[in-house]
Amino acid sequence: MPIRKSNTYLSLVNSYLMDSPQPSSMSYWWNLGSLLGLCLVMQLASGMFLAMHYSSNIELAFDSVEHIMRDVNAGWLMRYIHANGASFFFICMYLHMGKALYYGSYRRPRVMLWVIGVIMFMLTMAMAFMGYCLVYGQMSHWGATVITNLLSAIPFMGNDMVPYIWGGFSVSNPTIQRFFALHFLLPFMLAALVCMHLMALHVNGSSNPLGMTGNVDRLPMHPYFMFKDLVTVWMFMLMFSLFVFFSPNTLGHPDNYMPGNPMVTPPSIVPEWYLLPFYAMLRSMPDKLGGVLAMFGAILALLSLPYTDRSVMRGNSFKVLSRLFFYAFVFNFILLGNLGQLHVEVPYIQLGQYATVFYFSYYFVMVPLMSSLENMLYYVGVLRSSS
Repeated sequence: MPIRKSNTYLSLVNSYLMDSPQPSSMSYWWNLGSLLGLCLVMQLASGMFLAMHYSSNIELAFDSVEHIMRDVNAGWLMRYIHANGASFFFICMYLHMGKALYYGSYRRPRVMLWVIGVIMFMLTMAMAFMGYCLVYGQMSHWGATVITNLLSAIPFMGNDMVPYIWGGFSVSNPTIQRFFALHFLLPFMLAALVCMHLMALHVNGSSNPLGMTGNVDRLPMHPYFMFKDLVTVWMFMLMFSLFVFFSPNTLGHPDNYMPGNPMVTPPSIVPEWYLLPFYAMLRSMPDKLGGVLAMFGAILALLSLPYTDRSVMRGNSFKVLSRLFFYAFVFNFILLGNLGQLHVEVPYIQLGQYATVFYFSYYFVMVPLMSSLENMLYYVGVLRSSS
């Protein structure tokens, strides 16, 4: 017996990455999981090197980042890999979740896999927000001020929680130090959740584009799908390198190259692009508590899909109505992202409210309605074909 099967630890690697049977019909959309794993490894490695030179003192944070950029050997490279790596992480994550929504990968027996994935998504957003604040540029300071102030919307105890999080009466030194400690520790928690995600995936295996059982035709992970993964890894590294070496600041905000100044408010406070859709929902609500509930509810609504989707067929490959509404949902999500960076004025306020209503109605109205209607059409077709 080869050592990869007889060794206690290598046998686990073998069962997950080499001998794992996968449906032969899997397309390149299933390669996004491996790209997310690559992004996590790059973020952990580059983040550890940056932490060796970063100072979490609020007086030194911005200067320490400039020191990394100008004085540390290859410090600029580590910083640009980490900053652009966060954006590429979210690009792959949104595509990965979009694939799961389109092909119905959230449905039984993969509900636990989906739930862990949503938890990972929330944790990644929290880490990205705290990492953005650590630079302590102008947008970092005011982004931290706005987002932490949202806790004051919580009834009864919100006003007491905000200074507790700040460690004072405004975003100050304890705030940045706490964010740095959490930003350093949470990625290891995310790595543990990734292991749980893989374990949940390993129980029932991957889904496939056809939405049927893949048990009749499976292939081992190595060499078939390992080589397929390497194709997208090469393409990913090419695109990532183009951004890091030729356009490293395209996905960032220019105001963050100014030191954070609590005495000067920017004309418009916006988070990083990957948080804009949820920020647009927050701003679209006239009530502060309603905005907070909409923002967090938009993420938690993902957990409802395994229960609201009642279709007898998995995925949208053979369902015209569901596919149409899915594309409308994607367009609406992109629209929310664009509205999140625009000024709060007419007509963007009303447009944001309509887009927010459509976002939630997709989960709780359109998905159950379309799945029930298509079930009825499916059974009518079966009865006609049998007669």
